[in-house]
Amino acid sequence: MSHRNARLTVHGRRILVERVLAGRPVAHVAAEMGISRPTAHKWVRRWRAEGDAGLLDRSSRPHTTPHRTPAVVEAEVCRLRTGRKLGPARIGPVLGLPASTVHRILVRHGLNRLAFLDRPTGRVIRRYEHARPGELIHVDIKKLGNVPDGGGWRAVGRAAGEANRQATTDARRSSKPVIGYSFVHSAVDDHSRLAYSEVLPDERQHTAAGFWRRANAFFAAHGITVQRVLTDNGSCYKAKLFTQTPATAGITHKRTRPYRPQTNGKVERFNRTLLDEWAYQRPYHSNDERTRALADFLHTYNHHRSHTALGGHPPISRVNNPAGQYT
Repeated sequence: MSHRNARLTVHGRRILVERVLAGRPVAHVAAEMGISRPTAHKWVRRWRAEGDAGLLDRSSRPHTTPHRTPAVVEAEVCRLRTGRKLGPARIGPVLGLPASTVHRILVRHGLNRLAFLDRPTGRVIRRYEHARPGELIHVDIKKLGNVPDGGGWRAVGRAAGEANRQATTDARRSSKPVIGYSFVHSAVDDHSRLAYSEVLPDERQHTAAGFWRRANAFFAAHGITVQRVLTDNGSCYKAKLFTQTPATAGITHKRTRPYRPQTNGKVERFNRTLLDEWAYQRPYHSNDERTRALADFLHTYNHHRSHTALGGHPPISRVNNPAGQYT
């Protein structure tokens, strides 16, 4: 591979070949370009054998690796990993291998992280991504405890936080010692990761159906025509009202298999980002303050926050450039 101090790039190799073809001695051309004669002869020889394709960089990996771990042993390493979920430090003594060798084998087979596996079956989770925005929208709900007026214990300490919680409970004339929950409904486009969220008071079917109508309008405003929506098996999503809501717009409703959150993984990962960068990003002094901060977070997430799955680009860039290849 070319590096920043390389004497020859692909363009420089073409210049080398052109000068040699013009009749100049290889040794003279090599001296002018600051390379050795064997190197110059090598590129000329490759060009004559393969044409311009011979001037491209090649992998430095050897053609054969005589000392590589036998395939039978690698298969046994993979079996212990997927079947018993053992790590390199435990697989190594069982098979008489160094832990470092076991780790390299697991990396080679994509098993080095347990998160890559479906825990019940041990099968490698197949990551997928739809080719166009709107082909699939992931929808989910995240339940959050409400922030008492004046702030919870994270903001003002245990004693003051408990007093604020009790005062908020008394103000609402409730005998319960808690102040309830908020439900963050979210929809994430599978291709672009464009996200839409609302903080709503419950997760009933009417609330979920209303949220989906507004989410669909949000995606439509960005030029995205939704084809399918994917949810988990929550009661609000299994209700007839919700299943009929997308159908009236010609949208197919799909549900994940039970206990398989990996299928709905993009919105599940978005929920983690919500907690880290919005809900728990700083102490809030009221539930309304936290709810108002959601709009700023969503704007940053959609328009400015770099996304590793999109090559460091924000989701809105992929909405505007759906054919972009971000890896």
